[in-house]
Amino acid sequence: MNKMAFAGNLQAYETERQIHRVLVMHYIEGLKQSEIATLMNLSTARVNRLIKQGREKGMVEINIKSPFQPLLDVEEQLKKLSGVQMAMIAPTVSDNPDVVLQTVGEAAAGVLLENLKDGDIICITGGKGVGAVVAALNPSRKYDIEGGPATGCVQGKHYTDVNHVATQMAEKLGGRAYQIHAPLFAESIEQKDMLIDMRSVENVMERARKATIAVVGVGSILVGDSSYYDLHPMAKGDQDEIVQSGAVGELLAHLLDEKGQVCSYELNSRLVAISPADLAKIPLTIGVASGENKVSPICAVLRGNHINALVVDETTASSVIEAF
Repeated sequence: MNKMAFAGNLQAYETERQIHRVLVMHYIEGLKQSEIATLMNLSTARVNRLIKQGREKGMVEINIKSPFQPLLDVEEQLKKLSGVQMAMIAPTVSDNPDVVLQTVGEAAAGVLLENLKDGDIICITGGKGVGAVVAALNPSRKYDIEGGPATGCVQGKHYTDVNHVATQMAEKLGGRAYQIHAPLFAESIEQKDMLIDMRSVENVMERARKATIAVVGVGSILVGDSSYYDLHPMAKGDQDEIVQSGAVGELLAHLLDEKGQVCSYELNSRLVAISPADLAKIPLTIGVASGENKVSPICAVLRGNHINALVVDETTASSVIEAF
């Protein structure tokens, strides 16, 4: 080897050794770049360049070990599979469905607060899932927001009725609530048309369509295990017709088939509510659900592209991934 080649190799070796030393001091010993510069008699800019060179040469590998890594992996799987922009998986910490729903509600409340800003309009559905989200809200400041229903109301279900939940949400966030004075299910198509033509009802529905954030429950239609029949008890007598319609779940009280399309079922035509198509136009649509009975409904909602964010417990999420 000639002298020039030897000198070049020696210089390269010295540079590599210097890079290695800087990387060890910075990433392993935890020293600041200014501290390394003082110890090695280099400029801070030189230390910064050596660190950058080391990373470009592949000399640095960063492994982050988290006890929540399995949940993060499931979130990524769910996002990739379904196309939702955001998935939040809450750990299944109990066999008690109420405890699991509370955990999911807390996670969804966190998602809402992370994305909330002054000037937002939030529309919601009623039900236990959204009620759990609102119960968990604990903002660090007040927000100049509006909140209100995306559907008509249900008599006799005060604590999970959409008007009550919307009022609670607005109070907790420091904003203003608006309410709807119309039933979720009209007695006829003619009555539905009359209701939605009323100025007060029309204004609420229009606000919901212009919302920047929606928080909605995903409903099951299994008799004995479904809030859908709480919304309209008479539907229990139509179970055969519901099954024949191909329904597997409900969103905004609209029965959906397994592809997420609105079923041809008579009650769907009498709803006082925004449609799943309206919902899909809202910038952030957060679906909330937990429990094995929600697997088929969640799959339907995801296949229909009705929501772009999903908050669910890990057991249910794993079942959704298997069934999708």
